[in-house]
Amino acid sequence: MAGLRGKLVMAQSGGPTAVINSSICGVIQEALKHREVEGVYGAINGIMGVLHENLIDLAQESPETVERLRRTPSSALGSCRRKLDQTDLERVLAVFKAHNIRYFFYNGGNDSMDTAHKISQMATAAGYEMHVMGIPKTVDNDLVETDHCPGFGSVARWMAIAMRDAGRDTEAIANTSTAIKIIEAMGRDSGWITGATVLAKQDPDDAPQLIYLPEVAFEIDKFLNDVQKVYDRLGHVLIAVSEGVRDKDGKILVKSDSVDAFGHVQLEGVGDYLANVIKKKLGIKARCDKPGTIQRVSILGASQSDLQEAYLVGQRAVQYAVEGHNGYMVALVRESDEPYSCTTGMVALEKVANAKKVIPADYISPEGNFVNDKFITYAKPLAGELLPDYMRFQKYFVSKQLDAYQR
Repeated sequence: MAGLRGKLVMAQSGGPTAVINSSICGVIQEALKHREVEGVYGAINGIMGVLHENLIDLAQESPETVERLRRTPSSALGSCRRKLDQTDLERVLAVFKAHNIRYFFYNGGNDSMDTAHKISQMATAAGYEMHVMGIPKTVDNDLVETDHCPGFGSVARWMAIAMRDAGRDTEAIANTSTAIKIIEAMGRDSGWITGATVLAKQDPDDAPQLIYLPEVAFEIDKFLNDVQKVYDRLGHVLIAVSEGVRDKDGKILVKSDSVDAFGHVQLEGVGDYLANVIKKKLGIKARCDKPGTIQRVSILGASQSDLQEAYLVGQRAVQYAVEGHNGYMVALVRESDEPYSCTTGMVALEKVANAKKVIPADYISPEGNFVNDKFITYAKPLAGELLPDYMRFQKYFVSKQLDAYQR
């Protein structure tokens, strides 16, 4: 129902990203243009801010402060991971009524869309008029019903640059130190971030030489054989591996015994584990670099298209809600690859909540240890502007004048 008047509250949830605050900026700047929105609030630490009534008045912030959100990483409002029960939902409704909150926007991933869906259903069942919108965010890029997720393009660019640099480092010292390096990327159920390291390649032999994803059953013997083949050919190997790689029975290769609020297993150490297997079984020095959470939140390699689209989904969430839409997530809709073009649409929250999008099988090499051109076509425009262009000597060797050195 259009014309609904009341206050708006915005909250962020889950893992922060390099561009999530650009979505807040889009919400604030757009909301202030609409007379239906009588106040713009931010909930501190996600839905926990609503439960504890920790709300701040974003309309009182200076326009300069709001604009700087576009280039500020992490979650400016703070985040949380909270699975709502019935008591929580009743408290949320009470807080909304007390402050005349009629617009609620939740910026997050799969679990956050589940929370937004529950709140929308709760309000409808209680006969309380309000418009709930989900704003997509996840570096894992695993939300369904959207071409991609804000946050992914920037982590894809960051990881590609990191892989390109790690490749040059390993290539330079392979004859004196570690010849095999594993880069462990985030990704419990899907390998989008890991796959994006392919964007590092300028030449066929550039890093990475091998990529392992949760979408493909991981076999230790095949892995070791893959590594040995590349090592025999190049004398060094760069490997990208998802933290959530699984065996043929679907069991995560390396995990802890702890789980988060939504029951997700906490992952740890697959890169170190595989480096030790290589050293033990192949007798070759290997090590792991694990960027950890810096990969998802660093603004240094942020994609310009990602920043722009993160702003867009926040802006469009306000427009859709004021038009009268309730219970939807803003989706990104790709119109073309070359030139890249993207617009927005809406998808019902119930279709997105708790669902996972994995890499399609036809984006993965037949050998299961790399991605193909379809993946590159999909991911390249999301990473934005071209990566740094590195040189490599052609190595025109001078004729030797002495006998070979024996030491």
